[in-house]
Amino acid sequence: MYTDSLYATTITPEPVVQDVLDSKAMRRLHGVLQHGITAVLGITQPITRYQHSVGAMLVVRRMGGDIREQLAALLHDISHTAFSHVIDHVWDSAATQSYHDRVKESYVAETDLPAVLAAHGYDWRELIDETQFPLLEQPAPALCADRLDYFLRDARALGLATQEDVQRVLAHLVVHNGRLMVNDPELANWLGMQFMAADHASWSNWREVGLYELTALAIRRGLAVGAITEADFWLTDAVVWHKLHAHPDAELHHWLDLVHPETSFVWDEEMPTFTVTTKIRTIDPDVVQKGVARPLSAISPEFAAERESYIGRKSVPWPMRALKNK
Repeated sequence: MYTDSLYATTITPEPVVQDVLDSKAMRRLHGVLQHGITAVLGITQPITRYQHSVGAMLVVRRMGGDIREQLAALLHDISHTAFSHVIDHVWDSAATQSYHDRVKESYVAETDLPAVLAAHGYDWRELIDETQFPLLEQPAPALCADRLDYFLRDARALGLATQEDVQRVLAHLVVHNGRLMVNDPELANWLGMQFMAADHASWSNWREVGLYELTALAIRRGLAVGAITEADFWLTDAVVWHKLHAHPDAELHHWLDLVHPETSFVWDEEMPTFTVTTKIRTIDPDVVQKGVARPLSAISPEFAAERESYIGRKSVPWPMRALKNK
């Protein structure tokens, strides 16, 4: 059995689901934190990629998704590296945050998952094509199981949602034309506004983005001096963090020392430590009324204006100077 506290749900997984949960590749996600370095530092809650992956599966399952889509949900984050989206800062792709998607097929091919799934008659390549699973994934800013689960987990941890709010969302969640939508404009507005609040508080938060970029600088230096290799990205946060700290290189330790909860960041266009453009996350959930679906922005001009303003304010390069408080 598997119990998820967010959804107050206990399930007995089908044999194929249980075998995927028990796979080596899936168990690695217990040691990969959704918030990367800020969770390692204790700034954000230690929500794991494993918890989120199972949570996305539970949403798909609740909304009638078949076993293939449930398996796809379990696997959707399987290729996340240690420190999660920090790796996108390493490769200068912080604005897209798509590294784990680009390497997903090549990564999965080398894991134990193809054999595990083949034993139950499933082709793993079909399950990682997320375009085939509309409950699980949708192009932004539409609602989908992936976005809904990571939002609800983070919103609860950030104090932006209560357990009652989670149940209220689930009660108004519907499937229309094969996609996740809601049937209450007021609830849709709450989702849209609180999603932006979570983005500002964490996903594109000034300090968190700064710490991600500092960690990326440490990882780049670690790669350059041989403290770690690219193969180490497929280990866990704790192991890679230890490897970086174990190397004696002075420049590496300069960056590692700055990756600290007391480090602050100031806007400095003349002498920035780095300049970064980060990904801005918002949703525009579709609302079903009398059998017709419309995005919230078409129902609420106020929400549409707020979302457009928020994206405009955030979507600029950030010249950041890191200051280690003594």
